[in-house]
Formats: sequence, C-alpha cells, structure tokens
Amino acid sequence: MDYRNLISGNWEVTREGLPNVNPSDVSDVIGMAAVSETADMDRAIASARAAAPDWARATPQMRFDVLDAIGSEILSRTEELGQVLSREEGKTLPEGIGEAARAGQIFKFFAGECLRQTGDHLASTRPGVEVDVTRAPVGVVGLITPWNFPIAIPAWKIAPALAYGNAVVLKPAELTPGSAWALAEIISRAELPEGVFNIVFGKGSVVGQHLVDHPGVDAVSFTGSVPTGRGIAVSCAKTMKKVQLEMGGKNPMVVLDDADLGLAVEACLNGAFYSTGQRCTASSRLIVTEGIHDRFVAALTQAMQGLKVGNALEPGIQMGPVVDARQLAQNLSYLKIAAEEGGTVIGGERLTLAQEGFYMAPALVTETQNDMRINREEVFGPVASVLRARDYDEALALANDSAFGLSAGICTTSLKHASHFKASSEAGMVMVNLPTAGVDYHVPFGGTKGSSYGPREQGRYAAEFYTRVKTAYTLP
Repeated sequence: MDYRNLISGNWEVTREGLPNVNPSDVSDVIGMAAVSETADMDRAIASARAAAPDWARATPQMRFDVLDAIGSEILSRTEELGQVLSREEGKTLPEGIGEAARAGQIFKFFAGECLRQTGDHLASTRPGVEVDVTRAPVGVVGLITPWNFPIAIPAWKIAPALAYGNAVVLKPAELTPGSAWALAEIISRAELPEGVFNIVFGKGSVVGQHLVDHPGVDAVSFTGSVPTGRGIAVSCAKTMKKVQLEMGGKNPMVVLDDADLGLAVEACLNGAFYSTGQRCTASSRLIVTEGIHDRFVAALTQAMQGLKVGNALEPGIQMGPVVDARQLAQNLSYLKIAAEEGGTVIGGERLTLAQEGFYMAPALVTETQNDMRINREEVFGPVASVLRARDYDEALALANDSAFGLSAGICTTSLKHASHFKASSEAGMVMVNLPTAGVDYHVPFGGTKGSSYGPREQGRYAAEFYTRVKTAYTLP
C-alpha cells in the first residue's frame, strides 16, 4: 500500500516511501508513505488558495451534503478503519473501532453545524442604519495532527474547517499514515470541489514547518508536543496567522478518603493505562489522601497487573504496545529516573512476546513527590505516579501545581468537595467520578497554562478558530 499525496483532487505518484511498521509485530510493514518536499507543499497550498473562494460561497446545503456523506461512509466502515488504526498505532481493536466511529460522528455533527450557522442583526445607534454581524471563513487552514488519535483528531480539525467554508491542507503524523490516508480517500470521493481538501505526507521538520511558515496559509491548528507547539506559535506570530495549539498534559486525578474505592480504581485504571497511556488526557498523577491511600494503591496495583498486554488485533487484549521504539525507550527511561529520585516502581518491565513488538507492562510509581520529574514532565505511556496528600486542600494544591492544565479529575462522594474542585481546578476540563480521558465530540476540548493556546476545539466553539467575525453596516 502506497500512501500518496492528494493535491488538487489528484493522487500523486510517490517518489520515495517511509515504511509504516506495525508496533504489535515489527515484521509487518503495512505500507509506504510519501516523503514529500517543500515543492509538494507549495502546490497543495496553491491548490487550496485557488479553491477557497468558491467553497467559501458554497451553500449550507452543499456543505452539509459533503460532510454528511463523509460521516455516513466512515460509520459504515468502522470495523475496517479500526483495524487499520489499531494495526499501525497499537491501541486495541475495540479502541480503534471506537475511534473510527467517533470520527464519523464528528463529521455528522459538523454537517448539522453547516445549517446552524447564525449571526446578529442589530439596530445602529444612528437612525435608520442596520448592522449585521456574521462569520466568514478564515481562508486556507493548515492542519498538523499527531499519531495517537490518527483518525479522530484529523476529523475534528477537518470537519469544522470545511463546515465553516475553509480550504484545508493536512499534514498527518509520520508514524500513522494509514488512518489519515483512509480518511482522505473517503473525503476525496465526497463530491468536494478539487483543491478544497489536500493531504501531504512527510517529515514535520520539512513539510510541516513549510506549511506553518507559508504566506499562503491563513491559520494553523496543531496537536502535538509542547516544544513543537511553542515553535509553531512563534512562527505564526511572525506572519500574523491565527493559531490553535493542543499540546501536553500532566493530568491529576484526586482520590479522597470518601471515594467509592472500586469506582476510583476503575477510573484511574482507564485514565492511566487504556490506549497504552498514549493520551494527552491520561491520568498520569494520582493524588490520594492518607485514609484511602494504601487500600487504593493495593487495589490499583492488582487491577493494573491483571491487564492483558499483547497484539492490538487479538481478542481479549486490554493494552497494546507503545507506538515505536523511541517511545518505548522514553517510557523506560522515565521509570529509571523515577527510581533514582526515590520512587518505588511497580511493573513497567520490557515484555518479550511471541511476536516482536514494542511491549511493556503498565507501571505505577509510588512514594513520589510533586517536584520529581515523573510528576513534572509528560511521559506519554502506560505510566502513572502516586502522591500522598493529607487532605482535600493539599490534594487540590498538588493538582494545580503543574505547568499543564488540560484535564483533571476527582473521585469523591462529597458534593461539597466535587463542587469546589470543579470551580477551583486549574484545568480546561474537569471530571467527577470519571476518568480524566474521554470527552464527547459535541463539547469544547482544551486546557489552560502550557496545555493549550488559542480557541477551543470541537463542538460549536470550533467556530471561534475557523471563522472571522465580520460587521457590516447598511443604510437602506
């Protein structure tokens, strides 16, 4: 399988290919992705610029029909798409199928938004003058997406961009080209005018940076690491582009003495270790008050060690491999650092299974302090640390003591503490008695501090990034 660029409605010949390797079985090379040059990105941007004006003038019904068709096809093929996703990224097959379904639901939601766009008609302070406040497309939007949700995140960027009348150039992650290509192939057959949607594969340092710097791009939406996001923000400022950044998280889950122990363990197990912990919303800091601490650690350890790790496509597997050798090495290095700094590491071993892959056991690091690196830096793997807290007040202070502010959770039966935590948590998303990971597709997604920059993603709030407000005066 060759994953080729789509530019101006044409699938282009691949000159050079980057292998797409199955992390569950490294002997399985799934396909070859185009290694593009800046000239390829130039043509994609030129194609989008040429197509943007007509698409901006397309009727709401035309846009609805296109997005609805895309959503319908995705939903009719969730098992097939989930198989592709799990094979190349490593999350379990049920998780892969669920993510594919979410992508379809996102397109369906934004199909509806095409028909729900509103504005304001106001009377001016001047007699007889009328004022209309409307939203106009930004123009050409560059999208740079990560490997950990290789179909859902492209969907939640592409769908609103198209719904609000923009042309798109997508640069997907190098590690997971198959899911992005499958989505692009569906989009290419949805009667979208040529050039409105383009995809360019290649290295982020080459074509991704060129997309960010290009004067023909009006806005950039990026999901990925903090260092890359900060660099993109600087580049966009130089050319006065709109920019939207979703970066990292070091998400706290507070467990109070009055929590339902079984519910707390399940929420933390899900938040920390499902999807192999490769979620920016993962519960990576478990802040537990003294009265329940020991019982919680014992119960979570037992549940964690009971997780079945293996090939993502096999039935009954609860945790697949990490995405590649570099991520595996990073995870193991953080566990070594945590032990050197005084933490007690439970699990986290490199696993050797029947098929060679990037497998490790989930890990819990106990007896940690909040100034340790394991609690300050994002690991992005199946690794969670535990911090003791005297009471709710100290737990809240520890939760907020972070450079990140994406998601936070609390397990408690106290309405008082739940309400106070929702109001006082310095995170963009707060969960009560639920995992920190898992956000509906129709509500805003994003955080505070070092986790996010710019308008929110998803739901109706996506209009803030993908449109510009226009004010028009008329004297009839």
